[in-house]
Amino acid sequence: MTARIPGNDHRVLTPPELGAWTPSLRVSVVVPAYGGQDKLDLVLAGLAGQSYPAELTEVIVVDNGSDPPLRLPALRPPGTRLITCPVPGRAHARNAGLAAATGDVIHWLDSDVVLDRRSIEAHMRWHHAAPYLVVTGYLRFTPAELPAPEAVAAAGDLAELFEPAEPHAWLVDLIERTGGLTDNPHRAFSLHVGGATSVGAALLTAAGPMDTDLILGQDTEMGYRLAQAGAVFVPEPLSRAFHLGPTMRMRGKAPIDRVSHAFVADRIPSYRWLRSHPARQWKVPYLEVVVEAGGRAGYDEVRATVDAVLAGTLPDVAVTVVGPWDRVAAEGRAPLRNPDLETALVRGHYAHEGRVRFALAAPEAARVTVPYREEAVPYPGETEGERRPEGERGPVTATPYRLRLPAGWTPGEDTLARLLDLAVEGEYGLVSVLLAEEAGNAETSGNVGNAGDTGNANGAGGAAGAGGAGDAGLVTARLERTAAFARAAIVAGEGEDLDDAVDDVFGVLWVDGETYGFTAGPRQITGRRSAYRARTEARAEADRLAKEAERLRGEVARWKEESGRWRRNAVELRREVGGLRKELAAARKELAAARKVMQLGLLSSVRRAITRRR
Repeated sequence: MTARIPGNDHRVLTPPELGAWTPSLRVSVVVPAYGGQDKLDLVLAGLAGQSYPAELTEVIVVDNGSDPPLRLPALRPPGTRLITCPVPGRAHARNAGLAAATGDVIHWLDSDVVLDRRSIEAHMRWHHAAPYLVVTGYLRFTPAELPAPEAVAAAGDLAELFEPAEPHAWLVDLIERTGGLTDNPHRAFSLHVGGATSVGAALLTAAGPMDTDLILGQDTEMGYRLAQAGAVFVPEPLSRAFHLGPTMRMRGKAPIDRVSHAFVADRIPSYRWLRSHPARQWKVPYLEVVVEAGGRAGYDEVRATVDAVLAGTLPDVAVTVVGPWDRVAAEGRAPLRNPDLETALVRGHYAHEGRVRFALAAPEAARVTVPYREEAVPYPGETEGERRPEGERGPVTATPYRLRLPAGWTPGEDTLARLLDLAVEGEYGLVSVLLAEEAGNAETSGNVGNAGDTGNANGAGGAAGAGGAGDAGLVTARLERTAAFARAAIVAGEGEDLDDAVDDVFGVLWVDGETYGFTAGPRQITGRRSAYRARTEARAEADRLAKEAERLRGEVARWKEESGRWRRNAVELRREVGGLRKELAAARKELAAARKVMQLGLLSSVRRAITRRR
């Protein structure tokens, strides 16, 4: 039974101890080289002393047009071959080596990277544990003088020859920040660096060869496609290697990133910060929405769904409309009697919409499209030289998410963005959306069933795989993560429902469609001009409110000043009242004294009068 690894948590595997196991898989070490014979001699000397069995190892050196041509030195592994690739570029050279390789595992190795003697064994013990791993060793960059090849082959520890050296700081930081790539699986593919990385050959077959159209960033772009093919990325500290001198990136990170980002933005949707433009289209869209035409889904239903998808807040989207396009023909005499009129209307309406593609069959959940070229007339929405065979139309490379949506159901303006946020933040492999419940074979109701969030579910058993009514009478939409279904296809047992395997490796969630803004039937589309006017009016209202707030702040300041003045006046009045009270008290005392004097004087006068009368 194939091991089931949830997300990128490779810790569920326990690889054997070095030297304490018996390997059986063959490894092909692919070394692209351009010049640098002296460094290549050291690389091959390091490979000659590997602890992994020589009979299970082949080394393919690819001379990428060196002048003078490269040669194989005497000190090299017994299974070493030298082939040539005259087309310049490391991607071309690697693809040539990949085509010549016969191993179960492909080990990329740069021609200036010397492996520690146990490095390949450290890689291969992981590949024996699971067939869908990408393993990267730890590189150190050495400024040391180049030793003799014999010294490299005889060294028990390469540190004696190449230390002091600098670590691969960016890689070490990424690994430490993410708990060995287990905490942030969406960025794990960045671990795929060509200096010393090994990949299962079957996984490479699914993901496809190196992209030769890229100038820089080929390793990262291939890592992205490997992730979509179901890969788990493993950092292996026991695999050590020394890079002879600094890398080009270490010599100039900013200009290298500038060139790389200009190209990988088109091909790696996961790098959301490189896709900040609010309206433009990209070679590999972030989301593919699959809508089926035909049957009960006529032109009006398909148009309602497609138009709502294209008008949403997520511009990074493509639509694949599935239908019998091979039998659609123009009817010049009596178009209204054309039996394929509904399909022809759909085809004609979106023939020149670049974000809409046409397919004869719905894409499989686990399919990863391999990039290639084919000379043929493109379908509408495809560029010359990128036409795929009938039934396999779609993006040149895999999109990370695919939504299967029944025709006639329309998402709200922000519905797709909200669903993707839910899937990304929860790291779900499948989000099933309950749109409605059907009674028997009745027509789909316009009311969405009240399912609510039911947490993790064991697959979407009864629901139809491409959306619509399943055996359980449910109308659903399905947001599928490409990597999750690719992984599930690798680990699923015979006869096992793929959704159950997805639940094991990534998780499944059910949500209510009405909660996320899905409705049955067409909806009012907000055009860009309307949105612009709304933004303009909102900005004008914000400016008015800002001015009003400023005026009110001025009023508040004025009233605060007035309040302060009144407080000062009140203090003065209280002082005056206090003085008057003191004066009044003194006057009262004086009056009392005067009264007393008057009373005493009157009493004396009365006494004198009485005395005279006597």
